Amino acid sequence: MRLTRKTNLAMRALMHCAVNDGRLVRKTDIARDCNSSENHMAQVIHALGQLGVLKTARGRHGGVMLARPPDQILVGPIFRQLESGVPFIECFSAQENTCPIMEICSLRDILGGALEAFYATLDKVSLADLVRDNRPLHAALALP
Repeated sequence: MRLTRKTNLAMRALMHCAVNDGRLVRKTDIARDCNSSENHMAQVIHALGQLGVLKTARGRHGGVMLARPPDQILVGPIFRQLESGVPFIECFSAQENTCPIMEICSLRDILGGALEAFYATLDKVSLADLVRDNRPLHAALALP
């Protein structure tokens, strides 16, 4: 399995905001610390805002911050939303499926179960779990 770059950057941005919880963080700082272009980070921040996990403040002293406490932001729903437009395999897509054996193949059901188990594991993980007691992460992402 491979996650999209968008989901990867989204989790980096959320961890950045969690490390700096309660502070407005500039998109520029997140992009720099997460090794992303500002344009790509802007798209990710917009998506996270649409999901209700980030709130934004415009203007000269603007930035982004978590919309909820880190322990109330679960990883599973974020992954599901951000990855929902990308089928795991071809036969999961009604539009792109050209598999001639889809109706008789067991692999689709097995992979579907595995994917649900993957998400079920992520449903138990909060953003707080990802940053709690992680001193190297705090050292890398904490703003002065």
